Amino acid sequence: MSAVSRWLAERIPVQPGQLRELTNEPVPNHLRRWWFCLGGTPAYLFVVQIVTGILLAFYYEASPEHAYESVRYITEEAAYGWFLRGIHKWAATLMIASMILHQMRVFFTGAYRKPRELNWMVGMCLLVTVLLTGFTGYSLVFEQLSYWGATVGANITDTVPFVGAHMKRLLLAGDAYNEHTLSRFFLLHAAVLPVTIGLLLFLHITLIRLQGVTEFHFEDEGPSEPKFFNFFPDHFLTELAIGLVLMVLLSVLATALPVTMGPKADPLTTPEIIKPEWFFYVAFRWLKLFSATVAVLSMGFILFVMFLWPFIDAWIRRRWPGSEFSVWVGTAGALTIIGLTVWEAAVAH
Repeated sequence: MSAVSRWLAERIPVQPGQLRELTNEPVPNHLRRWWFCLGGTPAYLFVVQIVTGILLAFYYEASPEHAYESVRYITEEAAYGWFLRGIHKWAATLMIASMILHQMRVFFTGAYRKPRELNWMVGMCLLVTVLLTGFTGYSLVFEQLSYWGATVGANITDTVPFVGAHMKRLLLAGDAYNEHTLSRFFLLHAAVLPVTIGLLLFLHITLIRLQGVTEFHFEDEGPSEPKFFNFFPDHFLTELAIGLVLMVLLSVLATALPVTMGPKADPLTTPEIIKPEWFFYVAFRWLKLFSATVAVLSMGFILFVMFLWPFIDAWIRRRWPGSEFSVWVGTAGALTIIGLTVWEAAVAH
């Protein structure tokens, strides 16, 4: 072993002490609470998505003639295909849910405030990109609901003033759903959007390392309790435990609630009920409450405000120091999202 160590030391001149110093960054004590560690959960699930997505791509064919049959083969005939497809589907669901919860935690704790405004905006870009990845992935199955969901989504995009028509053509590879649309969706889902997520995640983590995380102190912390603990092995073991729990949870969900196949897409038959995935229930219900243009513009405005909220919040706090206006806005927003989601889930169509 000493000979191997010397051989490696000559070619990789990194001393063990230097490696420990690099990885053993002090972590604020509040991160011992698991709900403050939600940021690592989407990153872990993103890796799961990449691995299972590559395995599923070996069998998937992105064409209207073969897409449905290739997914059926994965689900019913390929060895463990049903399990891998279930893991992929449930990991996507948990990834989006954990990102929303993480974004809410950052909002309600004010962790987006100076000097972390840019990282909040990167996080918002990550959330939007992940939602787009979920939309394109849902559309690849070429079922009735996925086909018509993609058609409805493209028509909604068309209502955006000035750029809507161009965005629709970019998404569908034409003016309407055609033989090139699935390959366009597959390229976005399997290449463009994952690479974008990876780059944004790298930027997000880099900013965290440069700025550090926002430190919180709680009443139950004694004066003698240390304010920091080591990343390795303490925090690393926490993240490892979360990862193992997620792996067990994904396996249980994929086995107990396996992904099934719906009817094959039929462009000539519109289904009586068209519903998107749960994470678009809010937008779908909002579109039903207003005209298409008003709904799209108002959603765009809300998203724009959320991107710039750190600066809006800073302006409010300069004029009214100690104001908790952000908490009230966040509470109203969270209740609205929950209410619209439950409403859309409860109605038949």
